[in-house]
Amino acid sequence: MWLAPALVAEPRAFQQTVAMRMLAGCLAIPRVLLILIWVLTDYLDTVFTGQLTWVVLGFLFMPMTLLAYGLVAHFQGAVEGYWLGPVIAAALYDLGLIGRLIPGRGGKDD
Repeated sequence: MWLAPALVAEPRAFQQTVAMRMLAGCLAIPRVLLILIWVLTDYLDTVFTGQLTWVVLGFLFMPMTLLAYGLVAHFQGAVEGYWLGPVIAAALYDLGLIGRLIPGRGGKDD
């Protein structure tokens, strides 16, 4: 693997570059899954019939919540009871409230 001379000379810059690539990949994964599910199955079509606005907004701003809601609603018929848990967890993840509590992950103290 070829590395730029500046990145080899400064390991901190290399770590930041790798971290940014991983962050970009993590942000793209839910959207890629949504596209694959939409193209290959009818899961989202049966749940969001005639609601294209919510699908587009969910795809852009809260993809994990859209994915969780769509799959739970498709398989269970309604999002209620303990099936609300995955949807709430996905919403918290999309809002950034989950995943920032680990020390050394770019919080205020770093």
